[in-house]
Amino acid sequence: MNYCYSPFGYRRRKTREVRVGGVGIGGNNPIRVQSMLTSDTMNTEACVAEALPILDAGCEIIRLTAPTVNDAKKLKDFVAALRKRGYSTPVVADIHFKPEAAMEAVKWVEKIRINPGNYADKKKFVVKEYTDAIYEEELARMESAFTPLVLECKRLGRAMRIGTNHGSLSDRILNRFGDTPAGMVESALEFARICRKHDYHDLVFSMKASNVKVVIAAYRLLAARLDEQGWDYPLHLGVTEAGEGEDGRIKSAVGIGALLEDGIGDTVRVSLTEDSVHEIPVAYALVKKFNEKPKRPAHAIASDVKEARDPFNYVRRPTRELTVNSTKVGGDNLIRVCVTNAQFDWLSPKQAQLGDTQPELVYERCGVVEVNPLKDDLSKVSDNHLVAVKDDLPLNPIVAYRILAAKLDARGCRAQILLKDVLKPSMDMLGSVDAMLHAATMAGALICDGIGDAILVRSEMNAEAALRLAYNILQATGSRSFKAEYVACPSCGRTLFNLQTVTARIKKHTHHLKGVKIAVMGCIVNGLGEMADADFGYVGGAPGKVNLYVGKTCVKFNIPEAEAVDRLVGLIKEHGKWTDPPIGQ
Repeated sequence: MNYCYSPFGYRRRKTREVRVGGVGIGGNNPIRVQSMLTSDTMNTEACVAEALPILDAGCEIIRLTAPTVNDAKKLKDFVAALRKRGYSTPVVADIHFKPEAAMEAVKWVEKIRINPGNYADKKKFVVKEYTDAIYEEELARMESAFTPLVLECKRLGRAMRIGTNHGSLSDRILNRFGDTPAGMVESALEFARICRKHDYHDLVFSMKASNVKVVIAAYRLLAARLDEQGWDYPLHLGVTEAGEGEDGRIKSAVGIGALLEDGIGDTVRVSLTEDSVHEIPVAYALVKKFNEKPKRPAHAIASDVKEARDPFNYVRRPTRELTVNSTKVGGDNLIRVCVTNAQFDWLSPKQAQLGDTQPELVYERCGVVEVNPLKDDLSKVSDNHLVAVKDDLPLNPIVAYRILAAKLDARGCRAQILLKDVLKPSMDMLGSVDAMLHAATMAGALICDGIGDAILVRSEMNAEAALRLAYNILQATGSRSFKAEYVACPSCGRTLFNLQTVTARIKKHTHHLKGVKIAVMGCIVNGLGEMADADFGYVGGAPGKVNLYVGKTCVKFNIPEAEAVDRLVGLIKEHGKWTDPPIGQ
């Protein structure tokens, strides 16, 4: 199955246009930018006050949650208030669990987002076998619950997003397909088949997860499956529970940026645990170059190169272990962090303060072989070489490194590859958010392809920032863990506490815990699934109350919010994951 035009040449995936009010998604439209409100949907005044600066920042589609029928009824007031102020921005209702809420919301908004994992299925994490007959019975029950919404969307001219979340697959899907990209895709396709049965096609799809490797694999598989069947529906991109600050931006750049580079994606939402207005400039930075691409036919840059890797399942490219100045590179070793001579000289007096983010290689001292993978004779590259792509080639760095890896693999060469930001940003970009997103997209996409044994970042203003960015990219891709990691959902109207404040409080107490993963969830909608690989979870259970988890198991119920962070720390200690912070922290 082909997931894109070519891994060696950009062409945006061709889709139909889906109209969401006055905004078109897919077709010949630019990649659209959207966001979601965090205010309580029942409070129209608060929702409008929050929405206006987001819309003024350039948000093209705005979403808010409708967890109950009463919330859905209030959408009428919200939409009317926006229109009264002269905003024509389409509004999307986010629905989980309650078909009756969707049937009310569809009266007032231009688009409905449903989650196939919980729209008609009550998730119980029940492990049981589904015979074909029982599976078909479950599908029939789900179809009966979903069809009225399909017919109403068709009658009213509303669009729909079928938005699968890795963290909330139904028990039926989990027990047949597992917690996999294949299960995520099938979950969406089950609902798509019902829509097509009724000749309803105003559909957009998404495959969200907090694990960027899962995100990339799921969207690629969805694109391949849709195209295989001749279904040209557009795709909405996002990495859910990405977090805040630099971490959230890097994780979003890896997942969203990698897919955009493949030509996949027609609208994006960057999900940050921050005020939603901060999501907009990040989203525009990610889509900018794709919306500005010249309108000319694309072609594969290296049509003679054969792609041997499996784009739907992550496997690190096998390489030979090589010792470079006492550091082992390749083989089963961690992806190493490299710096330039100039960076190393600047960092040397500070090394005692760098903690776990030490430089491991110096580029000019590694004997790196630099090549042009299109023109150079790669037969001279052996398993004893650390190889990189030359600077300043008129070639997308992701494509260049893919060609390099494919050509080396075709001749059985297991040389180690060093990734660097080949197309260096312009001087006015240096050290900017754009430069950070550029480096994260380029290196992160390749690492998620399984390519890369070392990484060098040069686009930050100072050596310490460049070193930190390299380590953060490795953390975001799940390749290395040098600090505590937080799976933190963005706020929405379902959130049962102030996510930004609580996440900051938890980080203050736990940021020194290397290798510990903590999930911070405002409610349980995606909690259990997205916490699947987290060590501990802090989840809103009721207003002012928090439930604490170890993995997927809730071990403390209804803890008063004022006590919850201390109780979380106690839980971490109880399970032997606690270390005292260094003196002075």
